[in-house]
Amino acid sequence: MFQLEDVKNKRTPDFENLLTVLRREQPPRYTLFEFFLNDPLEAYVTGAKLDPNDPEDVFKNKIEAFAMLGYDYTTMHASDFFFPHKQNEHGKASISVNEGAIITDPESYKAYQWPDPEAAYNGRLERLAPYLPEGMKFVVYGPSGVLENVMALTGYDNLCYMLADEPELVEEIFYMVGSRLVKYYKQIVGLDCVGALISNDDWGFNTQTMLSTADMRRLVFPYHKQIVETAHGAGKPIFLHSCGNLERVMDDVIDSMGYDGKHSYEDKIMPVEEAYDRYGGRIAIMGGIDMDYVCRADPKDVYNRSLAMLEKTGGKGYALGTGNSIPEYVPYEGYFAMIAAALNNEIK
Repeated sequence: MFQLEDVKNKRTPDFENLLTVLRREQPPRYTLFEFFLNDPLEAYVTGAKLDPNDPEDVFKNKIEAFAMLGYDYTTMHASDFFFPHKQNEHGKASISVNEGAIITDPESYKAYQWPDPEAAYNGRLERLAPYLPEGMKFVVYGPSGVLENVMALTGYDNLCYMLADEPELVEEIFYMVGSRLVKYYKQIVGLDCVGALISNDDWGFNTQTMLSTADMRRLVFPYHKQIVETAHGAGKPIFLHSCGNLERVMDDVIDSMGYDGKHSYEDKIMPVEEAYDRYGGRIAIMGGIDMDYVCRADPKDVYNRSLAMLEKTGGKGYALGTGNSIPEYVPYEGYFAMIAAALNNEIK
């Protein structure tokens, strides 16, 4: 029922729409937000065959696909900066949070070669900026976040033991990760082609945060606050992408850290409709249509739920999208049904 022709080339980009949403105001048209699409979907949308001799052709195709599908921006990683760890070797496969620890004690900490975000930047955004259609900007995300990278380096169980046995070492590891992420964002936030930032850092399980709220506030949140201050200091909005149950720390996200928007929602934790009712007056709600629902539900139902969410909010402080992203297993028809609700209807 819902095909590419129903959603392709319906709009021209206007980044002001996304800025309006992040100010918790009502844009002139319903606004879309998605963290990731996927390479096969982007190639299907554009019909392009990537140039094997151009390593950045995939990014150029991504820009074109986002524009064709009605987005006012393209998400982009600014460089090849990342924290080397064994989980990188698994690519996109799901793995245990305990797997692949490489920092387990002071000796392994001293042996780790910490990456330099400034040395890793090679002008990617400036090279790609000419390919942005008029009205479109980059929304830059990071190489995962503070907690995620620390957990990848130490392993989750080992981190919990280290909090008791080596608390000073844990603080130092968080500093080495967090301070580098702040530098990563600082070096690109002032570029005109960058319109907003995403701080992407999964914090929780389905029931609670990975660490106690006290440890989150002591070890994780100070670096997020610095990242937010980096964005706001350059006059750019920033929003948090974080999976898991963050109910106990949402006041921190909104009031202490000062994020402009929050992304990532699951029905089994808190449906986006409820999240908007509870938090929409204080922070922009980005996406939220449960990814499993988009995969399993009848596309007509996906369309109806998406339209109902748009009509409920009037688009004020809300951008339509999934609760997480569009990996390759999401049916195209379900995805097209969701965005058709925004592209084919006007704000009343």
